[in-house]
Amino acid sequence: MPPLGLLLDVAGIATALLAAWLWYMAGRRRLRRISRFEELDAADINRIVTAINRSNLLNGRAALAAAASALSLAVRFGADLLARF
Repeated sequence: MPPLGLLLDVAGIATALLAAWLWYMAGRRRLRRISRFEELDAADINRIVTAINRSNLLNGRAALAAAASALSLAVRFGADLLARF
């Protein structure tokens, strides 16, 4: 196996693992349930917005890592196909 193929395989595996870890971290934190009888104050709203923003950031990073993984593996498969012909 050529060194470029090995490098692309390792990059694909590493970024796929990174994407899985980031999505795990994004879904790990749970918001506190709020009763309909409870009054929301500024601290509650700030806590909710912060949790949503953190989750969005982690989901965006995970999607980027998944795209990098797919790209590196697609380039690897394409290079392998070109090497065969």
